[in-house]
Amino acid sequence: MDFSTLASDETIAKTTAALTGNSFIPVVLNTKEEALEKIKELIPEGASIMNGASETLHAIGYIDLLKSGQHKWHNLHDAVLAETDEVKQAALRKQSVLSDFYLGSAHALTEKGEIVVASNSGSQLPHLAFTSPNLILVIGSQKITPTLADAFRRIDEKILPLEDVRMKGVYGYGTLHAKTLILHKENPAMGRKVHVLIVKESLGF
Repeated sequence: MDFSTLASDETIAKTTAALTGNSFIPVVLNTKEEALEKIKELIPEGASIMNGASETLHAIGYIDLLKSGQHKWHNLHDAVLAETDEVKQAALRKQSVLSDFYLGSAHALTEKGEIVVASNSGSQLPHLAFTSPNLILVIGSQKITPTLADAFRRIDEKILPLEDVRMKGVYGYGTLHAKTLILHKENPAMGRKVHVLIVKESLGF
């Protein structure tokens, strides 16, 4: 299976229907520019935001937007990075799991509407699983797989080798697939909103 091929319109339609059935909120967009505009639309002024490391967020221009300061959100990630005291930084990092919005991507999205995220440290998983009331996940349509088994194959065969190279280039050491989170459904009683922005472009790994 080629894990880089963009999904067909038929597959995207099937996936969005499944996501809706699982109580997620899918939005299909044509370009990365549209994805960034949708994010601006979804996050109200003054909301606290947090994001994980994401090649997709870089690709759509979201990280550049944060760096520019040309937004009206409370960027918790900036506050964490700006703190030089290790103890205070650790405290800020813990507090950041309560962000109003958490933004990221996923490593695979199945046609049954299951969202799969692999992690080394697990730092992004609390947000995704429970603590942030609003999630915005931007996912290039090349990440759609038929089944969960294919999703894990995508992680092992496609994601890990590329992420290992990226980590070695940035930090001098590689990565490993230590933890996996699968969002099968969202319980409506929890009151959370999980926005899944499917973009008809190849974004991230």
